[in-house]
Amino acid sequence: MPISPTSKPLLAQRRSVVLALGLALAASATFAQAPAASVSTGATTYPTKPIKLIVPFPAGGGGDTLARLVMLRAAKELGQPIVVENIGGAGGNVGSAAAAKAPADGYTLLYGTNGTHAINHAIYKSAGFNPQRDFEPVTQLTRIAAMVVVRPTLGVNSMAELTKLLKASPGKYTFGSAGNGTTSHLAGEIYKSRAGLAVVHIPYRGGAQAMTDLMGGQVDLMIEVMPNAAPQARGGRVKPLAVSTATRVAGWTEIPTIAESGLPGFDVSAWDAIFVPAGTPRPIVNQLNAAIHKALADPELKAQLQSRGAEVAPGTPDELGKHIAASLTLWGDAVKRSGASVD
Repeated sequence: MPISPTSKPLLAQRRSVVLALGLALAASATFAQAPAASVSTGATTYPTKPIKLIVPFPAGGGGDTLARLVMLRAAKELGQPIVVENIGGAGGNVGSAAAAKAPADGYTLLYGTNGTHAINHAIYKSAGFNPQRDFEPVTQLTRIAAMVVVRPTLGVNSMAELTKLLKASPGKYTFGSAGNGTTSHLAGEIYKSRAGLAVVHIPYRGGAQAMTDLMGGQVDLMIEVMPNAAPQARGGRVKPLAVSTATRVAGWTEIPTIAESGLPGFDVSAWDAIFVPAGTPRPIVNQLNAAIHKALADPELKAQLQSRGAEVAPGTPDELGKHIAASLTLWGDAVKRSGASVD
């Protein structure tokens, strides 16, 4: 049975474009689902019908790609299809707030990130939901590197050359992001702050639209999560200069880190996870956790994720809860240091 998307059309702040990444497999692939273990909740057994997964970003971006890859495999373990609903806007706040209001019955899941559940609560006056009070954590999925990518016609071949170019013409160049409060926004702000640059931020309503404009030359650079950036870099449509993590990324070891390219100590990575509305019965949370863990243990899926710069990092619901608390402090401090804010 398929995992099937029902995306809502959204306008980017500068362009109404949607990037169709080569991951149609996650939206259209079909497979025979084997019966999975189920739990009884009162008079019923879970799950008995399709499950909705809200991805709070437009279809085709890095987060949407990872969510579909993992949950396509998890649907097989659960024995029911998972239907993806893309609700983008405000750096993931719109879709996350919608998920928080859903019934706590296990049939609405949320794909969340360090953006939706940490950064946004420092960068927005009101995100529209509380990441700790309004959700039950299920499991972390991955840790994700970001990649500095530029339009091929920019004329630079290294981070040192990029920084020199940007310093020479304050305010002339632009960096795109997946939206205010997203990892790509904050990573760009941290780079600007650390290097002493004046670069214009162009926020979009998702990484897919921003990447399309980067490839088309409408923006000059991005520091984008690798699930969105890596396929375009491999295809030669954008030029990769560095990765944002403290160490080089497996499968991309020829690309240096920002830290070794002139900004020592630079270390920014993203993460993603699955949540359910607060009050969802713990047996359902545990069943979802087990199904997703089985999916993440699949060697083929792990290889697919690694090729996109995502390292598998499953854990317990309680571990994810503690991680959220720590991330709120970590990213909150980073926002204050960078001076990033929503206009």
